[in-house]
Amino acid sequence: MEDTEVRDLISDLPQSILESILSRLPIRDAVSSSILSTKWRYRWTTLTHLVFDDNCVKTCNDRALLEGNLISFITRTLFLHQGPIHKFQLSTSYLQCCPEIDQWLLFLSRSGIKELVLELGEGEWFRIPSCLFNCKKLTRLELCRCEFEPPPSFKGFLYLKSLNLYQVLVGPEAIESLISSCPVLENLSLSYFDSLALTVRAPNLKYLCLEGEFTDICLENTPQLLAMSVAMYMTEDTAEHFEQSSSCNFMKFLGGVPLLERLIGHIYFTKVTTKPFGNVFGERLVRYICRLVLLVSIACSSFCIYHLRCFY
Repeated sequence: MEDTEVRDLISDLPQSILESILSRLPIRDAVSSSILSTKWRYRWTTLTHLVFDDNCVKTCNDRALLEGNLISFITRTLFLHQGPIHKFQLSTSYLQCCPEIDQWLLFLSRSGIKELVLELGEGEWFRIPSCLFNCKKLTRLELCRCEFEPPPSFKGFLYLKSLNLYQVLVGPEAIESLISSCPVLENLSLSYFDSLALTVRAPNLKYLCLEGEFTDICLENTPQLLAMSVAMYMTEDTAEHFEQSSSCNFMKFLGGVPLLERLIGHIYFTKVTTKPFGNVFGERLVRYICRLVLLVSIACSSFCIYHLRCFY
């Protein structure tokens, strides 16, 4: 009798508290709460944050079965869901490129999605469907191992504040256009881009993280930038181009960020040599490093870090 009373007491809690409890559970457990009682049945269907990962399905040695079970679980969850979905996160090594993801994104584009995170497994990269660019309310977008091209009709994400692209295939003009068409963008992270000449135009940008092989970096309109981290992978050819490029003068590079407080730089050189600083390239490299350190100390208003790593 006491157990029944306790159970009823929990079930009679306000809807907001029940939603708070369910939101703190893994999605698999939240869905399973339907079996607790008739009062709990389908309460999870109004959750606004849905996070799916490999733990949503029981592990086994059959990869095809794992993929099928995960696809079925996500599809069924979205089919039964009611109301808006503010956050959808899919972080899995089981799925790479499958048509069901297109259907999920189409559904989410009609559900008021605000935060979207796609972290897919290695293999064939997933091509983002055009319906993603209809998610007008997006405030956060994270894509990993995907490729995309904004449609000509795309006018930008007017509410996007955070953009994180990791191992994403996209043309240089498209990425610059995407950044500049997000007027309230505050956080930008681009990781593992190859041979990219990047111009950043983001008047409200505060935090910038770049990692990859950049042939050119230009901060054209970033007056609010507070912190910046750059990890560059350089070959000899890349370093020579970077030095000779007029737009990569570091005084110009840092002169447009008057509020900058923190700068972290990592440069990874892939040139193989037994005498790291005994040739013309090495001597040029020393001058390049010294000039960078000096200007960083001048440009940063309160605190900055410059860290260099050379791999030979």
